[in-house]
Amino acid sequence: MDLVGKGSDWKEIPTPLWQKFEPHIPSPPHHPQQNGGRPRVCPRAVLTRILFILRTGAQWNALDMLPGPSRSTVHRYFQAWVAAGLFERIWALALELYDTEAGIVWEWLVADGSLGKAPLQGEKTGPNPTDRAKSGVKRSILTEGRGVPVGLAIAGANRLDYQLLAETLASVPVARPAPTEEVPIHLCADKGYDYADVDAIVEQEGFTPHIPQRGTGSRTQPREPRKQARRWVVKRTHAWLHQWRHVFLRWHRKAANYLAALQFAAAVIAFRAAGVLG
Repeated sequence: MDLVGKGSDWKEIPTPLWQKFEPHIPSPPHHPQQNGGRPRVCPRAVLTRILFILRTGAQWNALDMLPGPSRSTVHRYFQAWVAAGLFERIWALALELYDTEAGIVWEWLVADGSLGKAPLQGEKTGPNPTDRAKSGVKRSILTEGRGVPVGLAIAGANRLDYQLLAETLASVPVARPAPTEEVPIHLCADKGYDYADVDAIVEQEGFTPHIPQRGTGSRTQPREPRKQARRWVVKRTHAWLHQWRHVFLRWHRKAANYLAALQFAAAVIAFRAAGVLG
């Protein structure tokens, strides 16, 4: 079952998946006006509605037209869960499951950035050089060999891709193996990463780079049979993330809220790759 599908599929997170989420759900946020016997809302219903908002791009007030928790309740839980790091933990849980079921392809890492609109501006936004300097956001992602996101970072749209590589590598929420002579780790990226800062990171991490040089089109490493650079997988991952309307078009003023949306989307991609979702 898709988490957000047609008809009534979106109304509830599938039981097998909720059983994995439930142990990680923080205690309900305290509401100063909540006294006495008002019952707590179901966290499963709240998380499902958060997913609905992030996936469809609907505004929070759309929840008031649907049965279940109100928009104020859902948004309060969302803010509390972002502060508690729930969505990063869900992403890490998804990657661990994917690693168990299919195996993370650490041997091939692909880095890339993409630009998005941010009409409300807010934290970590900036003038978009490709959109008449309108407010925008830069999304930096790192994928493993099959395209599952293993690293995420955000900044203003005027930041260059290579400037976010160190932060993106540091954001990996699970243990990453070190490269060896027997099992090297190849780092693929486009010409936007052909800078001395990236060379230093490559040397420090022991990566084998596959980065075209600016102005020449040549590659830093010759290609060998069965060792082709795989930049195309990250382009597909961008397309997967753009299916989440709150990722494609940023409506979050707070950077932490937008990053949480990205982490939730990355988790769903990993769960699907693990065979948990259709």
